[in-house]
Amino acid sequence: MQLSRRALLAAPAAALARGANLRIGVMDGVALAPSDPDSVAAAARAGCEGIQITLGRQTTAGHLVMASPERQRAFLAASKIHRVPIVSTYIDILHAHCLKNDREAMRWTAEGIQITRQLDARILMLVFFGKCALETREEMDAVTGPLKELAREAERARVILGFENTIRAEDDIRILDAVASPALQIYYDIGNATNLYHVNPLEELRLLGRKRICQIHVKDKGYLGEGAVDVAGAVRVLGEIGWRGYLVLETGAPSKNKEEDLKRNAGYLRRLIR
Repeated sequence: MQLSRRALLAAPAAALARGANLRIGVMDGVALAPSDPDSVAAAARAGCEGIQITLGRQTTAGHLVMASPERQRAFLAASKIHRVPIVSTYIDILHAHCLKNDREAMRWTAEGIQITRQLDARILMLVFFGKCALETREEMDAVTGPLKELAREAERARVILGFENTIRAEDDIRILDAVASPALQIYYDIGNATNLYHVNPLEELRLLGRKRICQIHVKDKGYLGEGAVDVAGAVRVLGEIGWRGYLVLETGAPSKNKEEDLKRNAGYLRRLIR
């Protein structure tokens, strides 16, 4: 049965178990290593309240790494033990197979939708960077059809597709309107907006609004609060528009100590939220 528009839009908020508007998540590769169940314990030690799982590239069996039932069970068990929910997944194979011009990308994304459902993660982040970036109006138009097809499948699986890219909010909105499905929303990265494609994330967050954003990546060059990204301003704007959800850390480790640097960045973000 397909979800209603109201139910799909509410899905990310439903993951906020204790009712706070903003919660801190982290990518598994930032906490420890991509697709590694031990990353859940590392996230918990750093005080993170959710984790994003990397689905991994193709295995010798012809599936994504996280298609393994054993690995899924290990993540789900760790999530329960450490009380760190799986709040989204990240399909990194879309850096190699582009949805704008490669039908193989459709197959991988369909598998990613099913894995996300099995992990009860609710959000599958789709990436459009490097050779797979949407650089022209023609490429943006070319991806609309595949996204519309995948959104129908995502609706059936009760999964939201998080559209992370390097295009402006106006173009995001145009694509979302063309796809016309609550299963396609924006996965916004305030670090990329500032440092990669050079737009003002505060203005874009306001323009996109509460209902178009499913989750947010937070990072900067170096430690949070010391670079060009206005993290405090983004937190303030999210409060102004009434957005609820996870701010997922995609931060680096300048000291080469992943766990200590994650604690530092999570602590900075926690102080802003409080």
